[in-house]
Amino acid sequence: MSDRFSFSIAATDGAARTGTIAMQRGEIRTPAFMPVGTAATVKAMKPADVRATGADIILGNTYHLMLRPGAERVAKLGGLHDFMGWDRPILTDSGGFQVMSLSELAKMSEEGVSFKSHLDGSKHMLTPERSMEIQRLLGSDIVMAFDECTPFPATRDQAAASMDRSMRWAKRSREGFDAGGEHASRAALFGIQQGSMDETLRQRSSDALREIGFDGYAVGGLAVGEGQEEMFRVLDFAVPMLPDEAPHYLMGVGKPDDLVGAVARGIDMFDCVLPTRSGRTGQAFTADGPINIKNARFGEDTGPLDPECGCPVCGQWSRAYLHHLIRSGEILGAMLMTEHNLFFYQSLMAGMRDAIATGTFAAFAADFSTRYRKPRTEG
Repeated sequence: MSDRFSFSIAATDGAARTGTIAMQRGEIRTPAFMPVGTAATVKAMKPADVRATGADIILGNTYHLMLRPGAERVAKLGGLHDFMGWDRPILTDSGGFQVMSLSELAKMSEEGVSFKSHLDGSKHMLTPERSMEIQRLLGSDIVMAFDECTPFPATRDQAAASMDRSMRWAKRSREGFDAGGEHASRAALFGIQQGSMDETLRQRSSDALREIGFDGYAVGGLAVGEGQEEMFRVLDFAVPMLPDEAPHYLMGVGKPDDLVGAVARGIDMFDCVLPTRSGRTGQAFTADGPINIKNARFGEDTGPLDPECGCPVCGQWSRAYLHHLIRSGEILGAMLMTEHNLFFYQSLMAGMRDAIATGTFAAFAADFSTRYRKPRTEG
């Protein structure tokens, strides 16, 4: 086993897998959910509290960190782990999605993407080589190849051109990463499958990525507005195209029932801002579906957010108190709601790992779906 990166599958149940990614900064239990720490912080959470929810790895954002405080400054201050006080693995995205999402400020070429900062209007150029350099300066454990996030909807010609460019950028990312010296000797590089909703394009993308060679493989270009049914349809053919022996990462997903459905289709890793963003705005995830704690019906409710949840929030504070905090705009409300949501997500991942290991995943998924999606008066 390499002390740089290894992935072992302990059990399978249908297409679902459970296993372990081993890296120098620790092991990552899969299926894994990565809380998003966009600007070197998981919003409203201290690193130790994030870890206490069960998270083995978090995600940092290349685009935002390159603009503020700057990758070179983070490197000067000891790297992202020391800077934010997180000593376990960190995956950094490539910055491509954020640059593309600011399309009115960005201009794409074969070289890369030139854009103006949304913070101060300063001009920047992000290329595959620069993305690899930034992620090296940050000290990322899992580096993502620089790609073009294909817009949705897209014509087949648009999707093909976008995918082909991403594959050319993937090769340049591989070369840039390999030139990273000591960092390349201890970090991992993931490629990103593209091709929009088209099976043939996804296969071409997968073939190109296999030829280049990566430690892990992400499914990109989903959760962009196509809806869950279409996302699952694409995953049904896209995931089997990826190497079985490598981790499969579905980027930017998602809702709890998205995670269960994607694990059933062979996905091992996820990230999404939903549990933290929802927490700050008053939405709590529970086994019986999400609830809006701002709703007046919770004003005098002395019960916990989720009676079956084992998190510290549910063990100490009532729905009525959380209702008061969120309605009053108190910072503590965002903190407690976020902590609960992250605990819920990590508990869901742990439940899926256990179910796969015991060969009961299909029953677990069916029970979860029936309960989570059941009609209710409170949404």
